[in-house]
Amino acid sequence: MRWVLTLKYDGKNYSGSQIQPNAKTIQGELERTLRTFTTGAKGDLPANPANSIKTVFSGRTDAGVSAMAQVVHFDFDGELSCDAINELLPKDIQVTQIRPADGSFHAQKSAKLKHYRYELDQEIGHQRAQAALNHLLGEHDFTSFKCAGTANPSRVCFIKSAVINGRTIDIVGDRFLYKMIRTIVGTLLFIEKEDLEAGHMKAVIEAKDRTKAGKTASPYGLTLVEVIY
Repeated sequence: MRWVLTLKYDGKNYSGSQIQPNAKTIQGELERTLRTFTTGAKGDLPANPANSIKTVFSGRTDAGVSAMAQVVHFDFDGELSCDAINELLPKDIQVTQIRPADGSFHAQKSAKLKHYRYELDQEIGHQRAQAALNHLLGEHDFTSFKCAGTANPSRVCFIKSAVINGRTIDIVGDRFLYKMIRTIVGTLLFIEKEDLEAGHMKAVIEAKDRTKAGKTASPYGLTLVEVIY
């Protein structure tokens, strides 16, 4: 049976969502908890590979990034409930919903849009910031906002909406490059600091050059709000 669950987590104490060797991750904690239901043993004991649950997340969140509604699927022939899982999970990771789904559902591949929110720790000029964000709308090559350290060749994304409201920036798109949103925020902060025109954002996009964008903002302000299917 395919199960789909929604996770809420505070990412500050984790090395990202994706499981990694010798690191504390959201996926690692979730799979260790789910292992209890398949093996009947404590979640921190080695699992029988034949019984291990392998989870698939809608996408990875970086170290320090939080989520209000991360979507995960996995296959398990048995009954599960939010309460049963949450009793075993750390308090900063909680399942808010769980449901059975059709076997064709895929948390990552079935996703249409993702909504991220960034909470600024300072006020910036609303009118100029919104005008700058408007340049992100539509489909673009976002090479300028892609972390230089990633080998993934993908660079084109579609941004459906990008809105600033006070200290909150909400961006909805079909996909995002590694550290892309945090670099967009860093570019907004650079525009504010240097008192540049909003059109600087367009120039950065068109440059397709990471050195033209601002610094990557802190991960602690970023939250995955919703995955839309």
